[in-house]
Amino acid sequence: MALSSSLWSIKLPFIKLFLSLATIKGVFGNCYTSVFSFGDSLADTGNVYFADPTSHCLFPPYGETYFHHPTGRCCNGRPVIDFIAESLGLSLIKPYLSVKNESSVTSIEEGVNFAVAGATALDIDFFIERGIYSVSTNYSLRVQLDWFKEILPYLCNTSSKCNEIFGRSLFLMGEIGGNDYNYPFFLQRSIEEIRTYVPLVIKAISSAINELIELGAVTLMVPGNLPIGCSAAYLTYYETTDKEEYDPATGCLKWLNKFSEYHNDQLQKELSRIQALHPHVNIIYADYYNVAMRFYRYPSQFGFSGGALTACCGGGGTYNCNTSAECGSPLASACEDPSQYVSWDGVHLTEAAYRWISSGLLQGPYTIPQINISCISQNVTPGYSKLLHK
Repeated sequence: MALSSSLWSIKLPFIKLFLSLATIKGVFGNCYTSVFSFGDSLADTGNVYFADPTSHCLFPPYGETYFHHPTGRCCNGRPVIDFIAESLGLSLIKPYLSVKNESSVTSIEEGVNFAVAGATALDIDFFIERGIYSVSTNYSLRVQLDWFKEILPYLCNTSSKCNEIFGRSLFLMGEIGGNDYNYPFFLQRSIEEIRTYVPLVIKAISSAINELIELGAVTLMVPGNLPIGCSAAYLTYYETTDKEEYDPATGCLKWLNKFSEYHNDQLQKELSRIQALHPHVNIIYADYYNVAMRFYRYPSQFGFSGGALTACCGGGGTYNCNTSAECGSPLASACEDPSQYVSWDGVHLTEAAYRWISSGLLQGPYTIPQINISCISQNVTPGYSKLLHK
């Protein structure tokens, strides 16, 4: 199966940002020996087991494709962070709360994952003050950053040692911020209100990035948000008979995707500002939105014969997604072959979709500056590199 070069063409609004980033360092100087991850359920690899033992992500069929049992990952297999770790020749990154509950803190030389399902960039008090009580965890980005500081004595006991380790580390900042919008959107708060949250979310992400830089971080990959207008959960919640609301090329809700674009545009502007303040640091924007839009526009060319918008695992409905029968509950069931679907449970994607996103970041054109391909294992996504560049 060959994909045309136009299929993977980039159409990003802030070319000037990317050109400025590319002139700083075209590729990373060294291969990474560790990964430190922050974020929400798109990156969580098991913290939810300790944070929320009742989470539906902890029940079958979650994890069925790769691990063959639930692991705390909110998909059928591996999310993007797993593919990144594998591509760098590292072990799967341990979740912080798992490490913390071990008798001794060991085996964290290759990194730690602080991401928690349901996490927000903003602290929980922000939402409570606005009458939003549906936030499922108080492990915000600030809390995750505090966790990182807690493990520093176990990683390095001198500033020179910390600089040595962090100079060879990849800091993955998210995806984070999506839940800051999910919670109010699913309470039918107005888009005008939720747009006012965006600068605050960006500020929270920016503050975390700056603090990590002060602690010695040199390379930070910062993903944007996915196109929420293509999410089965949003398509179900905001389903309408007005055909004008939908993008005829994808079936996604246009106004919701425009909101994601607004967040991503503001994030890119802020990354450009931070980069100018810290020219010795590599800040990489990971374009989750546009890499995902490729298979929302052309699902069959990526092997998604089950479609791009319908969830593999759910309890029925137009998009096989409803809150009364969440994936993992007795009322829900999973499709026979998740690799044919983009959406796993209506909110999270399948391992197959995450593999494509990872390939777009690691072997394709969706990070600027591009990762040094000499550091990337060619065995992680066999054949994907050729497909991306045909």
